[in-house]
Amino acid sequence: MATVKTKTVWFCKSCGNEASKWMGRCPACGEWNTMVEETVATGRKSSSDPASVPGSGHKPTPLAEIDSAHERRMSLNNAELDRILGGGLVEGSLVLIGGEPGIGKSTLSLQIPLNCPSLKTLYVTGEESAKQVKLRAARIGGDDSGCYIYSETLMENIISEARKMMPDLMVVDSVQTMFSQNVESSPGSVTQIKETASMLLRFAKETGVPVILIGHITKEGSIAGPKILEHIVDVVLQFEGDNRGTYRLLRSIKNRFGSTSELAVFEMTGKGLREVSNPSEMLVPMHEEGLSGVAVSAMLDGTRPFLIEVQALVSTAAYGTPQRSATGFDVRRLNMLLAVLEKRAGFKLGIKDVFLNMAGGLKVSDPACDLAVVCAVLSSNFDFAISSDVCFAGEVGLSGEIRPVAQTDRRVMEAGRLGYRKIYVSSFSSLEMVPDGIEVVKVADIPALCRSLFK
Repeated sequence: MATVKTKTVWFCKSCGNEASKWMGRCPACGEWNTMVEETVATGRKSSSDPASVPGSGHKPTPLAEIDSAHERRMSLNNAELDRILGGGLVEGSLVLIGGEPGIGKSTLSLQIPLNCPSLKTLYVTGEESAKQVKLRAARIGGDDSGCYIYSETLMENIISEARKMMPDLMVVDSVQTMFSQNVESSPGSVTQIKETASMLLRFAKETGVPVILIGHITKEGSIAGPKILEHIVDVVLQFEGDNRGTYRLLRSIKNRFGSTSELAVFEMTGKGLREVSNPSEMLVPMHEEGLSGVAVSAMLDGTRPFLIEVQALVSTAAYGTPQRSATGFDVRRLNMLLAVLEKRAGFKLGIKDVFLNMAGGLKVSDPACDLAVVCAVLSSNFDFAISSDVCFAGEVGLSGEIRPVAQTDRRVMEAGRLGYRKIYVSSFSSLEMVPDGIEVVKVADIPALCRSLFK
């Protein structure tokens, strides 16, 4: 039997690559200053008995004999959460929910057992005491008859208690506070996170109990810990939005049992997170008629269309160098659009300050917002108000042309459903069906847009 020894190795926080010495740049992923020192155990116990090796009793199965039936799912009594999971929580799955502090991770994870009293839920808390969880549950409200609180951080005790109890659902808050006796390092280290996540994965797959993990994020916005943590779990959901605001966006980053093109919207209230079935209600204009610098974009996040208000302010530069600032939008793309306006359409914006903001605290990456950004900038520059019943959906190319975007039909349908009377799209867009009450205006380039909109 081998003697258990320890050694010091270096792990990359970004990808989990292991090295024998410190390096400024990870040779696997190329990131700089991501190597951290960890102590690991080597020479673990070995046995010549093949029956004692986990999984040695399994045999290869022909692919034709494997049952391809759909996975069994359980509803969480939350339409938005069920939809982003692909129709419910799959039995034996491991789900990771990440987000900034105070964004609503613990609130959402506690609302699940309170909304599903028929599910026997084991809620493991490593950050808060049982009394703190009780106070949050009393504030949220709901039926707590099926929820069991377990304040523990040692993973061996958690797994043992879970096997005795055999719950229908298990919630762990958070994975960074858990630790295992098999690893000689502090909780939250790369080695501990890998070990605890692997133990929870084995438990979920062996027993069929779905496990929901709560994870912290780094200052860059990614899940804290090694990148291998996201490879271990089945589903990765991430909260977005300003934690000082009321609206939260839950985005599917990875889903082995469904689509990653889904987005769920919640509103933080005094009694927890409320489902927002119509996301456009938080993003449509909330101002009086006649303000310049405002345009509405019919954007698409995944497969979900909704409208967002784009706000722009153009003013004379007070200092020598004009400022370019964008909130919720890529500032480099803003600079590109301003260069297109100056080069292709003749608007002199190089000596002016330009500020851009996406209402609702949303971060936009859909290129269909280009047209609304251009219109908002020109509206502020001319001090000409765009009618509140007009919206836009189109991508702007470097030559000033308006390019078509994906699923234009769905964007037009959403705009018509919310009462908009006119929508500007690319002249190259093909529409199968236009709803009654909305006019579709097709424009080929920026000059044609200006002639039609600012006449």
